[in-house]
Order: sequence, then C-alpha cells, then structure tokens
Amino acid sequence: MKVQSLGVGTPTPSMESWGSAFLVEHGADTLMFDCGPAATHKLVQAGYSPTDVDYLFLTHLHFDHTVDVPALLLTRWDQGGHYVQPLEVVGPTPTDRFIEDLIGPRGAFNDDIEARIGHPASQQVFLNRGGVLPRPRPQTNNTEIESGHQISGEGWRVTSGHAQHVQPYLDSLAFRLDTDYGSVVFTGDTEPCAEIEDLGRGADVLYSMCWDLQGEMKKAKEDTGQTGPHTAGQMASAAKVKKLVLVHHGPNLNSPENRRMAMEEASKTFDGEVIFADEGHVLEL
Repeated sequence: MKVQSLGVGTPTPSMESWGSAFLVEHGADTLMFDCGPAATHKLVQAGYSPTDVDYLFLTHLHFDHTVDVPALLLTRWDQGGHYVQPLEVVGPTPTDRFIEDLIGPRGAFNDDIEARIGHPASQQVFLNRGGVLPRPRPQTNNTEIESGHQISGEGWRVTSGHAQHVQPYLDSLAFRLDTDYGSVVFTGDTEPCAEIEDLGRGADVLYSMCWDLQGEMKKAKEDTGQTGPHTAGQMASAAKVKKLVLVHHGPNLNSPENRRMAMEEASKTFDGEVIFADEGHVLEL
C-alpha cells in the first residue's frame, strides 16, 4: 500500500505547498482524501490519471480541502471515453449539495457540461476517445456520513471519526484506513480531542496538521481548532501510533530552521518516528 502526499499546505499558497490532498493506492482501488488546490495536477505529476480515482473522502468543506473537486470530477469525466464508473464521494453534510451545485443540472459547470455533450466538435473529441453517443453526464455516488460510519472495499475499510475544527459552521471528520498492510489515520483539521485519539488507537501512521510552531500559534491566538507540532505529538502519543507525519503546515514552516524546530517540538511529546512531509512525499506500508 502506498500513501502519497499531494497537498500538505494551508489556504495560503506558497512555492512549496498549497492545500490538502492525499492519495492511497491499495490493490485495484485508488482512494483520495481531500482535494485541495491543484490536486488534480499534482495527481498527474505523481503518475496517476483522474480516471484512476475510485473514492474521494472529504474531511470537511473548507476550500483548501475541496476547491479542486470540480477539476477532478470534470477531468475524470472528460478523459474517460465512453463510460467512467461514477466516483464514490464520501463526506459530511452538505457534501451532496456541494456536488450538485457543481455538476448538477443547475450547477456552476452545467453550461460547460452541456456544451461538451452537445457541440459537434466536442462530440468528435469524445468519439475519438472511444466514446459512443449520446454522451452521458458526469456522475457521482454521494454518501453523507457522520462519525462512526464505515465504508469497505476489497481488503480495506475506512472508518470516520469526529474532528474538532470549526463546528457548528462546518462538520469536520477524520478518517482511519485499515488494511492488511497497516492502518493510516488522516486527521483532517482538528484540535487535540479524545475522538481523534480513539480513532487513531494503535495505528501505524497518523497524518496530522501542523499549522505553525506551537509558540507562534499561541501568540497569534491560532491554537484553537487546529494542532501544532507539540499538540500533534501529544495526540499521536495518546493514540499510541507508531509514526507521526506532519502535514498541513503554513508558510512559516517552509524554512529549514523552523522545520527542524517543529520536528523537535513534536519529538518532545511523541517518542515514535516523526516525518515532516513535503508535497510528493511517498510512504509505503
């Protein structure tokens, strides 16, 4: 099983990172967790096609986790030829409305979709890719879930858990992926909470946000609803995971010195292996 960090940044774009997205290849299935800025392009850079993605799990609907969803949906549909299996989209309420507002009959991209279905030039491109007219619209199977929901595939199971972030404005989830190769937890955006510790109990790897150095977060009053290296380490330690991967880090952590300090902070509260992940980082289990 291979986990690729496609996006490890925040809403603030930098030369090094922007937004959140992770890809897991497990047997015949490819699972994507969040789909932040440029995730579709980063997916292709990692050697995959949008048509490879079978499941998309959304932790919450902040734009740095979802803004590339239309690009993924439309590219997957446009490049897929005659038939592409509907993408399985799993997330908290209002995921169904979010997808409908993008590609539904009254959605933001409906005019584009209708043009590609109806115009002769677009029809010819579709035929050249192996399509058969009439061209179907892009389709998804949407599943809105809460904490404790489970979805299974061949050799894997994803369990959702509560993440404490910006409630009540947005529901937020974390996900645990269990396989024969090991278990991985994607915390999404959260402050330390017992639910994440329970979800991550004994996992092989915990991917946790690391917004900034803990002292900087406290000074800026940005330590609510999210974790820094110190609290990410505490959470990983309480869950007794084997490995902690720091992601979702802001531009202040792009400097080598601050990265080193972040890893040192995490290691003070967690005695397992700590990884500071760049975009493109690959972890194999």
